[in-house]
Amino acid sequence: MENIVIGSGPAGRLGSLELGKLEKEVLLIEKKHIAGTCLNEGCMVVCALTDVCKYLDSTNRFNAHGFIKSQVEFSYSKLVEKIKETQEIMRYINQKENESVNNQIIYGEAELIDDLVYVNGESYSYDNLLISTGARPFIPDIPGKEYGLTNQDILNIDDVPEKLNIIGSGIIACEIANIYSQLGSEVKIFARSKFLKEIDSDMREYIKEKLLQKVSILENIDVLEVGKNKVITHDNEYEGVPFFATGRTPNSEIVEDVVKLNSNKTIKVNSFMQTNIDNIYAAGDVIGGHTMTPVARMEGITAARNMAGYLNKIDYNCIPQSISLNMEVGFVKDEKNSNDLVDITVPGTGGPGAFWNVLTGDTGITKMSFDEKENKIGKITSISPSSTDDISYLSYLMRIDEDLDKFDEFLEVHPSTDANYKIIKSMWL
Repeated sequence: MENIVIGSGPAGRLGSLELGKLEKEVLLIEKKHIAGTCLNEGCMVVCALTDVCKYLDSTNRFNAHGFIKSQVEFSYSKLVEKIKETQEIMRYINQKENESVNNQIIYGEAELIDDLVYVNGESYSYDNLLISTGARPFIPDIPGKEYGLTNQDILNIDDVPEKLNIIGSGIIACEIANIYSQLGSEVKIFARSKFLKEIDSDMREYIKEKLLQKVSILENIDVLEVGKNKVITHDNEYEGVPFFATGRTPNSEIVEDVVKLNSNKTIKVNSFMQTNIDNIYAAGDVIGGHTMTPVARMEGITAARNMAGYLNKIDYNCIPQSISLNMEVGFVKDEKNSNDLVDITVPGTGGPGAFWNVLTGDTGITKMSFDEKENKIGKITSISPSSTDDISYLSYLMRIDEDLDKFDEFLEVHPSTDANYKIIKSMWL
């Protein structure tokens, strides 16, 4: 076999597709479901649930304003049923897409032994191998850890928990807290240090005060033990189902005796996505770093092109990120910019998705940091209905090193909640 890809998440699926487009022979091996964590346990599940939360939030607002009177009946089991139904459709589409470029797909657990890949009792040799086996939830080694839920359990619980205790302080903890607090749970977050420490402090406070109003956030607190319906800290015991959002651990066991690993068990690769073995590549969450779907896709495509003989490198600067809440959060930072930056903050505008928020004063907020010397953007965080799209195009301008004068040629779509163009055009050009 010319190319074998193990794992069909964003990295493996897009890597396989790229190889197929380049008319290379490909065998894609998937242990369980095509499309990996994103579709089956992660991003898409969060998006589906958040869509429902946005609807419930809007309905409550309209009821409060008095021009709509409605009562929503909600079924968690029916919601889960429809998510699973949608996943089946998307898996079918993803499989057909890969097969459309003549790729072969096998479902089964792969093993790597003596330069051969074994799956379902068959062995396959390869010219090039791509390991894209992803990652799984990291669960801290504390008493009672077996009682804790993770993102893998969201579609397997019977109903919305009455009380939910989320252990973790990052983006996943934030998104899960928003979902279940909107669906009716009494939610607490237990952060070992600071909640959302990767987010600008002003924006973090906005998220806590405006978007997670129903959530109790406990910072600088260690969870010592959990039970089936409790969380125990150094000074208290809290009733509620424990939920671990404490990071990810790589599924690198398949090659742990074959290629070099980093100290955290992620696979060590160079900028070509190549391991220390010339014909073995790795991409996606299994190599750590920016464990996000767009980055995994980029890594998978980069690996595929190198496997096909078209040398290219990857650049991780100015990676846009997001948090899926009732109002989207997008942010990006130029890690290479070490100059002093000037901050400008403006409130969000009352465009689509935020018009009715004007009445309650929570239309969002945008903060941009500028490098006056270089006339360039250094950092942005935006909370608005359009923030993820806004941050995407601005991160592209940052990556290609464009200066702010280019915004003379930028014409925004109206109506919009994009506050970035207002800052740049009104204050800097």
